[in-house]
This record gives sequence, structure tokens and C-alpha cells, in this order.
Amino acid sequence: MSGEEAAENLLFDGFELNRRGLFRLDPTGKALPVALGSRALDLLLLLAKHGGMVVSKHDLMAGVWPGLAVEESNLTKQISALRRELDRNPGLGSCIQTVPGRGYRFVATMTRTDRTTAKTTLAAPEEPSIAVLPFQNLSSDPEQYYFAEGLVEEITTAIARFPWLFVLARRSRFAYKGKAVDAWKAARELGVRYVLQGSVRKDSNRVRISAALIDATTTHHIWGDRFDGTLGDIFALQDRIAAAVVCAIEPRLRLAELERVIRKPAESLDVYDLDLRALAHMSQRTKESFGKASQLLHRALKLDPAYGSAMGRLGYLRLMQAARHWVPRSGSEVAEGIAIARRAIAEARDDPEVLTAAGQTLAFFTGETETALGAFDRAIDLNPNYGHAFGQQAMVLAWLNRPEDAIAAAQKAINLSPHDPDMFVCWLALTMANLAAARWEEALLWADYALLENAGAPALRLKLSLCGHLGRHEEAHACLRRLREVHAEPTVAAIKGDLGKGMSADVVACLTEGLHKASLPAK
Repeated sequence: MSGEEAAENLLFDGFELNRRGLFRLDPTGKALPVALGSRALDLLLLLAKHGGMVVSKHDLMAGVWPGLAVEESNLTKQISALRRELDRNPGLGSCIQTVPGRGYRFVATMTRTDRTTAKTTLAAPEEPSIAVLPFQNLSSDPEQYYFAEGLVEEITTAIARFPWLFVLARRSRFAYKGKAVDAWKAARELGVRYVLQGSVRKDSNRVRISAALIDATTTHHIWGDRFDGTLGDIFALQDRIAAAVVCAIEPRLRLAELERVIRKPAESLDVYDLDLRALAHMSQRTKESFGKASQLLHRALKLDPAYGSAMGRLGYLRLMQAARHWVPRSGSEVAEGIAIARRAIAEARDDPEVLTAAGQTLAFFTGETETALGAFDRAIDLNPNYGHAFGQQAMVLAWLNRPEDAIAAAQKAINLSPHDPDMFVCWLALTMANLAAARWEEALLWADYALLENAGAPALRLKLSLCGHLGRHEEAHACLRRLREVHAEPTVAAIKGDLGKGMSADVVACLTEGLHKASLPAK
């Protein structure tokens, strides 16, 4: 192969292929090498080079074993070895198709790029933006074009519900329909930062959808996966796959944006960048990082006082600071959090993220649970794929002594966004809900999950109460020692004063009863 070909990388079905080898891409985009012999690799490169075209057995053998007389069985063995690595569900057909009497062809959707040139020619759009390209129909059935188009529309509509992300309009994608597309070239032509592309392959009544998310500014493959299903209800399948794709890529997009902003010089940050960098600091969950986040959010709001995301985030930041005793409950920071949360709900009625953060802030600080639940409901109506709204809804429902409703909402959040960095909210909600339902053992399991994610005072208080209810005195003493590291001298009265204002009297009574049983001083 020429030097130009050797520099080329091919992305398909969650794999990356180049002259160095074949790599399986994990959900974080990390390339894991696949063990292939040199003949199998040469064969795969040759088939991929002629992607979609039939390559005769004679040409394959001449290309892989040049100048050697080999039996056809050697080719068959190498094809089988490749299929074992590439095809996890053979019932849906292989990436390498046999064309009887003619040869083989490689049918996976591929993205071709020279990483060296791509890095120097791509211009990054300022705002986070994405284009969902037409999915390729790899089936012989032309009717599947309608399925592929419908799936792209469902995914595009679902992604568009995230207000922080600009999604390219459908009409702009028409030029790429039915074509093999270079994702990086398409991104430059369309003026977007990210590209989602994929393929649909049908075999009998089963279908496989492959999708890949690519950052055109860095040439990184951010995410890739396959989804299998049956065509019993084609519209239900479209909905399920679209939701799965969106819920998988949204946290990857957010993480890619965070990494981009962190690399950006502080003096060049605009309102969006300031808000996002504040989120990065908040995710560290230290007193110092929260202070830095507060400064960044105030800078953002000085530049744009009506910027909804910064308003919602600042209110929620004050909630977390107060819950951790980093600011006093009667101080100016809490007053600011309440005021800005109310303003956010009034002025950012179409942003699910803002509504969710502001609703939880008011439920905690003022006990306005009906306002909070209304905000969550509107957030979910605006974006049914926003898992964090379900998680915060679960917490408030648990506070209100509605354990079964809370558990259902928490499970919905977990199913939608299993890799959410704030997943501890769901664990806390499940702990609280099972505590309220007197299911002590189950509640303790969720409390331990929460402590693995975030060893803060809320989870420790809940665990201490549960140990009291269960009579686990040694475990209670160990938990109390940990609690004293984050809450100087905890007492039942002090913990009651720290609870969210929206918590019902029955749940408070259940929690404090367990604290008394754990021998925590009353005052």
C-alpha cells in the first residue's frame, strides 16, 4: 500500500482498522487491539478497500498471498477467523458477505479519514453542534430505506430536545442520502462539531442498527455500538433504538464538551464556556472547586443575566454547598440560591436542565414540592430522555413518602442514563424510598451504592439510621465515625435541621427513629 493509504483509518461497527491492526472501540472510545494474524489483517484491509464491491476469490488470494500457490481452503479459514471477531450476532448476517460463484464483499458502513490531514484542515464551530447523517441501508430489501429514514428522524428529534446542543436541520442532510460519507468532510461542509452516522442491516425478521459518534474537531471516535431487534412492531423498535442511541451519546457529548472547554484559555471563555467549566468544577465536589464554580457562574451571568443554564446551575450549587455545610443555611448564599431558582423557573420554561435544577433547589430550601414536581413534569415533557429529571423527581417523591412512585422514577432514570455522573442521586432516592417503606435491608444496599459514588453526609445519615433500625451497632459506630469527618458533631436535632424542607413529617420521623436507635445523641 502507498504511504497515503497506510495513514488512512477506517471506522465501522465499533471497530477501527488501519495498517497497524484491527481495534475494538469500547464505549469511551478507547481502542482495544483485536488478535488477528497478518494474513487475516491483509484480507480485511483488501476487502475494506473495495467496500461494498465484490472481490473475487482469485484477486483476494493474489493480494493476500502474492506469488504463492495456496489452496482456496486457506482463504475460507481466514474469512471464518474474521467473521468470528467481527460478527457477534451471526443471525443478522455478516459484515463479510459471500457472493456465490463470485467472491466476497465487505458491507459494513465505513468512515475513512487520514488523521494527520484532518487535524490541520478542520475548523471547529464555536457552539456544540451535531448532524445526524442518513443511515445506510445494507439490506437487499429497499423497503428498509423507510425504516432507516424513520430511525434517523427519531434520533434527530430526540437529540434536539437537549437545548444546549444545536442539531442540524433535516433538509441539510439530503445531499448525503444513499452515499458512503466521510464524516470529517461532511462535518466541514455542514459546519458542525459532531457527526452521528450508522447503518441498518436486515435479515429475515431481525434487524441490526450500528451507530458511531465522531468528533470532527479532533478526529476522535467518541462512541459506537450495535442494537439488535425484531421487526414485529417497526415503530416501537424505532422508538427504542432512538432512545438508546440518544441516552448513550448525550453524556459522551457532554464529556467531550467539558474536555474542550477545559483546554480553552480562561481569557477566551464566553458565557457557554464559563457555564460548562463551572460544571466541570462542580463535578469534583470539593469546597474549593465549588467556590471556583460559583465565580465562573457569576461571570457568566454578568455577561448574560438571562442565561438560564447558569441560573439553574448556580441555584443547585448553593443547594449542594448548604447540604455539605460549606455555606450556612441562613446565609446570603442560600437566599441567592432561592431567588435565582425562582427566576430560572419563570424565565427558562423551555430548558429541561434548568427546570430540573431549579425545582430541586426550591424543594430543598423552601419546601415548594408542588412547584418542584411541576418543574420536573415539564422537563420530562420537553425531553423524555433526560434521565436527571427522573432522578430528581424520584428524590422529591421519596421525601413526600411516595416510595413506589419514587422507585419507579429512579429506575427510569437509571435505565435512561446508566453512566450519569450524578447517579448517586438515584441511589439516595432509592435509599430514602425503601427507608420510608420500612424495607431496611434493601435500603441499606442502596445507601452503600450511594456512598461508593459520593461519600457525603446525606448517604451517611441514611445509612446510620438504617443501621439503627437493623440493630447493627458496630456498623452504626463505624458509620458515625465517618459522619463526624464531614459533620463535626452530628446530633438528631442537627440532622433534622439539615434535611430538605420538602421532606414529609412521616419520613423525618422514620429517619430520626433510626438515628435514635443507632445511639446518636438527641441534642
